[in-house]
Amino acid sequence: MSKNIKLTSIVLIVLFSFFVLLKGLDKSNTYSPELSTTKIDFNFKAKDLFSDEEIFLDDLIKNDGMSLINIWASWCLPCRDEHAYLLNLKSLYNKLNIVGINYKDSEINAKKFLKELGNPYTNIITDPKGINSIELGAFGVPETFLIDNNSKLIIKKFIGPLDDSTFNQLTKLIK
Repeated sequence: MSKNIKLTSIVLIVLFSFFVLLKGLDKSNTYSPELSTTKIDFNFKAKDLFSDEEIFLDDLIKNDGMSLINIWASWCLPCRDEHAYLLNLKSLYNKLNIVGINYKDSEINAKKFLKELGNPYTNIITDPKGINSIELGAFGVPETFLIDNNSKLIIKKFIGPLDDSTFNQLTKLIK
């Protein structure tokens, strides 16, 4: 009798575990850092890379048109790869406001990076702890946000380095 109870208990536990695991397979486990909101809070203070002045990001996005916010770091190899695209955007659209957020980087290395590769940014603010970038919705570096300055809404978010495809998307959106 006790053998039957043990056997029945084991069968029930195995069946229960099987159905729990089967139910878990129905759920998608695909992680997608897609843009979940088009509105973000630009009201945070950060230090300007060159002047050491504390400024609000919101003050850098106050004119008409569009802004591009690019989160980058000197230690980030994909940031180095995308830098030519940012310089090209700046030369094509000289009125485009490109704001750089220097992520978890030293000021010396950031300035050296810009001196070596050129500076496409209208303004650069520092984010030494990465907190402000995360609050903007960034998952890592590089990331780029195209912003409508009037509504302060995100038009498009690019995760990873800009390339030919994303550059073409950006030029179509900016026009």
